[in-house]
Amino acid sequence: MRFDLMAGTAAAPLAPITRAPVVLVFDSGLGGLTVLAEVRRARPDARVVYAADDAAFPYGGLAEPVLVERVLTVMERLIASHAPDLVVVACNTASTLVLPALRRRFEVPFVGTVPPIKPAAAATRSGLVSVLATPGTVRRDYTRDLIDTYAAGCSVTLVGATGLAALTEAALSGLPVSDADLWAEIGPCFVESEAGRTDVVVLACTHYPLLLARYQAVAPWPVTWIDPAPAIARRMTQLIGGPVRGLGNDGPGPVLAAFTSGDRLTPALRTALCDRGIAEVAVEAMPLVLQ
Repeated sequence: MRFDLMAGTAAAPLAPITRAPVVLVFDSGLGGLTVLAEVRRARPDARVVYAADDAAFPYGGLAEPVLVERVLTVMERLIASHAPDLVVVACNTASTLVLPALRRRFEVPFVGTVPPIKPAAAATRSGLVSVLATPGTVRRDYTRDLIDTYAAGCSVTLVGATGLAALTEAALSGLPVSDADLWAEIGPCFVESEAGRTDVVVLACTHYPLLLARYQAVAPWPVTWIDPAPAIARRMTQLIGGPVRGLGNDGPGPVLAAFTSGDRLTPALRTALCDRGIAEVAVEAMPLVLQ
């Protein structure tokens, strides 16, 4: 099975939008904040809504049928409330499992994300590439298909980080996260062999780039870190076009954040969200009910 570099590339470009578009950025938690920043940079004129289904975080812990039904239910409410022109699914798990169902249910175009294996293979000089992902992403066939398609000439190490997304959420919520805890998650990415050593690490979860500076500090040697967010934003502009002249000249506008649970909204997290341009946070209770 062959996958395009960015999930969701089957959609054709829309007719040009001559007003400020509404863009919904969706994730299970805070990982989509990395994508949010690129979306706002690419379309500073857009009205952006950031939606975090934190009541169901982490998605990787849900059975696939439960996850599909959950995302469809949450998305139906979000689309009805915000009428987006485009939805960015800033989550690898949801992108690979739910995008087909989302496209069948809704007419709005969706842009998803997959591990950026292709640019990693182009960037490596040693031929040693590591993919830092959730255990679910590591297990899925689509990840190996991407490697076979785009990195067949590389030695690729798949690293399933069991707790890195949760550590990222904790850090943004103001809780202490030690270098030792981070190293336990990312350490297996750094491989040395007779051929050389790892020189490119793919960040295959949108949470991971939020702590990039911490990874760089504990890494045993410099590597190129590949973040999928810029490619996601480029795909968005391919579909809805670039900024409309005369709009957004003063920089990106404020963002509304919608959470499905308020459990993680500590004062430190609210400050972190404000620093990222999120001026208003709404909590719309949607507890996860497992059958």
